[in-house]
Amino acid sequence: MRDDPTTTAGHTEDRADGRAAGHTDGRTTAERAADERLRRWRLVLGGGEDADGTGRELTGRDAAVDRTLAALYGDGEGRGDRPGSRSAGLGASAPGVARWLGDIRTYFPASVVRVMQRDAIDRLGLSALLLEPETLEAVEADVHLVGTLLSLTKVMPETSRETARAVVRKVVEDLERRLGSRTRSTLAGALDRSARAHRPRHRDIDWNRTVRANLKNYLPEYRTVVPERLVGYGRASRAVRKDVVLCVDQSGSMAASVVYASVFGAVLASMRSVSTRLVVFDTSVADLTDQLDDPVDVLFGTRLGGGTDINRALAYCQSRITRPAETVVVLISDLYEGGIRDEMLKRVAAMRSAGVQFVTLLALSDEGAPAYDREHAAALAALGAPAFACTPDHFPEVMAAAIEKRPLPIPEE
Repeated sequence: MRDDPTTTAGHTEDRADGRAAGHTDGRTTAERAADERLRRWRLVLGGGEDADGTGRELTGRDAAVDRTLAALYGDGEGRGDRPGSRSAGLGASAPGVARWLGDIRTYFPASVVRVMQRDAIDRLGLSALLLEPETLEAVEADVHLVGTLLSLTKVMPETSRETARAVVRKVVEDLERRLGSRTRSTLAGALDRSARAHRPRHRDIDWNRTVRANLKNYLPEYRTVVPERLVGYGRASRAVRKDVVLCVDQSGSMAASVVYASVFGAVLASMRSVSTRLVVFDTSVADLTDQLDDPVDVLFGTRLGGGTDINRALAYCQSRITRPAETVVVLISDLYEGGIRDEMLKRVAAMRSAGVQFVTLLALSDEGAPAYDREHAAALAALGAPAFACTPDHFPEVMAAAIEKRPLPIPEE
């Protein structure tokens, strides 16, 4: 049984015969309600004619919606042909799939379109058709589609590359608009707080915070506060205050995390007070720091898939740390280590001992709880580096806590 499309399609008020909801048509309210129930069941069950048991015939927009759903979720027996199948109908042709992609955008809201596109790629093997420019132009772009495109870059024909980059850029720019301002403001505040001097010169004293910090020393008889502890502004406001290293697993299961990490890397790189390094890895390591001014270039510099050697990646990151007490290392990985486990843990312990703030994110995505290596996660937690999944909206708070050396705001499972 497929999901009820009558609500997701956003046209619950449409009727197969073209009448608006509530229009007087000679039927009682109970009769109209019964007919509407049959209509909904017919759309949910599919099948056609009497096969679904409703006896309800679909016409107009409802029939078009049903054909569109049948192309993806039907059984191929009188239900229409699936996009990408070898049977008649849409077939495995880019124009046919492009038309189907246009249809689902006509009948369903963007959130449902993205789900159906993902289902089509997973269920029907449409990845190859995403190499066709006309197919790419018809899709509703999202993070998951970007991940699929990145996994196809090695086999992508030259005629599709510019279209693919345009699709990726649209998603990246949307993410930057949604996440950039909040990330910058949250981290700027954290950097300011972490940079405050506690033995400031007179001109650097933050009097408001100094008064609040010394209220317990208020002398009523003199109506004054004794400032035992002075709180000052950090003087080097334009200097680099923190070094951030994003170490990102680019194995196939981490596609969405790679996309978000690239966007956040670009946002962090735009902040003068943060020195940002982006390292991606599978069984080898690639430093993409010099491409951070354009996250699209970063993404096309990754190669999704392959094995995982976390130890090698951390060895590289460790070799680039020059100010451990001012460094935050963010490892984004599901922790399925293909390298040397004990060496990996020793490196994390060494960085922690040197003063590095170490954050382990099992995923940086909007998805639910990811699959991950629980034994390795427990071992990292024992070293003071708890591993947890993080949504993009929560990432700025995690980074702010790491910068201020506060306990990490780990979301409840």
